[in-house]
Amino acid sequence: MLYKCYLRKRIVYVPTVGKRGGAYTDIDPIAVVPIADTEGLRRAFLNAIARKNIPLPLQKGKWPPPVILKYAGVRTWSAFANGTLVWNIDEEENLYQIIGHRMHPNGYWVRDEEQKIEFPPETSVDVVIDRMIAILQEVAKKPKDG
Repeated sequence: MLYKCYLRKRIVYVPTVGKRGGAYTDIDPIAVVPIADTEGLRRAFLNAIARKNIPLPLQKGKWPPPVILKYAGVRTWSAFANGTLVWNIDEEENLYQIIGHRMHPNGYWVRDEEQKIEFPPETSVDVVIDRMIAILQEVAKKPKDG
């Protein structure tokens, strides 16, 4: 399973993740939570994880526009991506990882192995969520470059 979150302008977006074939996509509902709302963030992650990855039909030649744009109040993906930080929580057979992403020079996010945290077997989802929230809140405290 794959779960995502985006940090943009001190707001965390936690989408439901759908799976179209081998590709993951953000779908409704999407939780929008201020970075300072620790309990709201916890609920958002627990809810997204409880929904799991929802299977979606593939429609050849039809890929829907990103639903997250309406939540962020922007019109384009590039406007959303500018200044946004991304993390995934990966879960496979009750083994969890948190993986941060970095922006590729060509303008898309790629996994950043230097931001990967692997949790030992039998780590509870609550511990993973608490660590994810701590990462988000710590990063949000840092001043922006430039």
